Amino acid sequence: MKDYQHEFLDFAIATGVLCFGEFTLKSGRLSPYFFNSGLFNTGESLARLGRYYAQSIEQSGIEYDCIFGPAYKGIPLVAAASVALYDH
Repeated sequence: MKDYQHEFLDFAIATGVLCFGEFTLKSGRLSPYFFNSGLFNTGESLARLGRYYAQSIEQSGIEYDCIFGPAYKGIPLVAAASVALYDH
């Protein structure tokens, strides 16, 4: 894993977004972890998340003209990533 990927996981755990335990998903399946992206709920956490997305996009080596975030959670994610890409 790349450094930014480790940092992202540490960040997700520290903010309580990524939890480990026994969780029943909407599908009824059991999962040993749960990722609640709704807990990225501050300007600081959204900005950091955008930077991680931007790093992932840049590291992919894929050429792009635009990025797209499907409704509803994808819209603020792509907005934050766009700002991070612009700032970089």
